[in-house]
Amino acid sequence: MSLHRVASLETFLSVSEDGHRARRGSDASSIGASERARKLTFNPLPESWDPPAPKDEAIVQSVGAFEVPRWKRLVQLVVSVIYCLFSAGIVFGYAALKPVLKREGAYQDLCHGDDTCVEIHLNLMFTVAAVATNVAALPIGAILDHYGPRVCGCLGAGFLAIGSVLMSFAQRMPFDGFLVGYLFLALGGPFIYISSFQLSNAFPRSSGLILALLTGAFDASSALFLIYRLIFEHTEGAFGHEKFFLAYLVVPVIIIIVQFTILPAQSYKTVGEMIEDIEGHEQTPFAANGDPTDDQIDEETALLREEQREQQRQQHSTAVREIEELLGSTKADEQVHREETKNEISGVWGVMHNNTIREQIMSFWFWFICLFTVVQMTRINYFVATIRPQYTAIFHSKEKAAEINTFFDVALPVGGIFSIPFIGGVLDHFSTVTVLTTLVSVATTIGVLGVLPFEWAAYGNVILFVLYRPFYYTAVSDYSAKVFGFRTFGTVYGTIICLSGLFNFSQSGLDYLFHETFHNDPVPVNLILLALGFMIGVSLVSYVWWNVRTMRNKALARAAEFGRS
Repeated sequence: MSLHRVASLETFLSVSEDGHRARRGSDASSIGASERARKLTFNPLPESWDPPAPKDEAIVQSVGAFEVPRWKRLVQLVVSVIYCLFSAGIVFGYAALKPVLKREGAYQDLCHGDDTCVEIHLNLMFTVAAVATNVAALPIGAILDHYGPRVCGCLGAGFLAIGSVLMSFAQRMPFDGFLVGYLFLALGGPFIYISSFQLSNAFPRSSGLILALLTGAFDASSALFLIYRLIFEHTEGAFGHEKFFLAYLVVPVIIIIVQFTILPAQSYKTVGEMIEDIEGHEQTPFAANGDPTDDQIDEETALLREEQREQQRQQHSTAVREIEELLGSTKADEQVHREETKNEISGVWGVMHNNTIREQIMSFWFWFICLFTVVQMTRINYFVATIRPQYTAIFHSKEKAAEINTFFDVALPVGGIFSIPFIGGVLDHFSTVTVLTTLVSVATTIGVLGVLPFEWAAYGNVILFVLYRPFYYTAVSDYSAKVFGFRTFGTVYGTIICLSGLFNFSQSGLDYLFHETFHNDPVPVNLILLALGFMIGVSLVSYVWWNVRTMRNKALARAAEFGRS
């Protein structure tokens, strides 16, 4: 999972069907046509497959932030960050939980003391969870759009509760309780995490900070199992996984309570939606000269109608004032200019915004980033699952591997939080070609460090990895928004993440190669992943660089021709 980072220009601009960009509010007739395009949606279905629901359907409507007291919005934000800290991405703390489960005898009924067998079963448990986390983004988007964040939050809490019970009593179950329980924990996280994104609209001026806080909570949540492992070791195994997961049931219970007492049932409106409301009010009858039958009514009725119009004017003025206070003093044109500057820097903004979803998915713009994401996500999750056995084999020392594993368990959440403030600046101030080149270069460096038998290389590998992981995920969503646009963002990005998640099942094959084919030597597997990532990454960078160069040359030629004319 990742922070779905997208540029905000389409808050102020809309793209009409013929591809011409129009300033919001410049054409009243375009308001209805562009209504859905102005809202970033995580619904994976294209608009043509999932048309807007009729007004009379029981769809949860959004609410403007100015309609909710500031103190309540602050409480909602604090509560959401706290419960994301305890639930959003806990399954990615697998590297810390794994030694505990092995000491507790997980899968010993199947493996009878065979450590490789236990390793493969536990890694499969994590692989299934990682796949579920990514694939779950598809239905979550549709549920969030149609039923609101409260339903999503309650579903997430329910999944966490089921997962906790199954993990606690896994060894008494007639089926694989560890795998199914961890699967439910993985499903609960994104339901809670993704449904919290809409809180960034509660404080539009601080939306970036709020998304950073939520993403930081997601990254830091992986430390939960590290804290538990330390408690487990301190109590010499007395506080086993059964007691821990029963105690963890407090978290989903609290989440359900706050969903019905503090958190909103409906999502907060985006800036674009609030501006739409104001534009709509400006078109209403109170702004007109009056009803054509006004001359046929008596004086008392006319006075009542005028009083109603005056009340509407006052309500409209109050709403405008509250929205302006919410957004700050910066003019929309200035914000548009800043966003346009960022998009010009990227070099790829709008390259496929006007193409159909089929054309987008069939293009090299899609397949190169999709293949790169498949390989990198597999590498990332495989490293998380096998860091200790890999370094045990490389250094021929369980003690050194345990030290590196412990350092990784601490660095993973800390590195994610530390890198968040810098990610936005890099993506906003450097071209997409530069960003992609950095991704490929760092991924290659990580791959090289991962096969060197030196402690400095191992620790350098871990440090680069924990900084690279959030940057990589965020860069992919940023690329998707800039290249393919908001209109199809849910479909395109959801497809990339879903396919990448499904290919994570290849981790079982990589485990077999590691333990059986190469006799517990991780180097060949890492070299295979390194070579694949490098080849696909170079192809991606080359393709984007060539197209950006071609588009820039064409633009310069058009400008020169226009100057001559």
